[in-house]
Amino acid sequence: MKVKLLFFAGLREQLGTAGEEIELPAAVNTVAALRTHLLGRGERWQSALGEARLVRTAVNQDMVQSTARIKAGDEVAFFPPVTGG
Repeated sequence: MKVKLLFFAGLREQLGTAGEEIELPAAVNTVAALRTHLLGRGERWQSALGEARLVRTAVNQDMVQSTARIKAGDEVAFFPPVTGG
């Protein structure tokens, strides 16, 4: 299954990319499973997306929890929490 990933703000800087299309194994069908899959890419990914990191996620521009399902063609965006003032 192919999905589009987007990374914003500090995550984009940390990972060195604004986004990419990625082919996922069939077992990766939730946001949590996707995040775990990306951690396997190495230290930079573990630092940016590790469990201890507070990261927000949107699927097709809707804010979702880690249990949200993903499917082929989805756009999954990761970004750090933001504050305003």
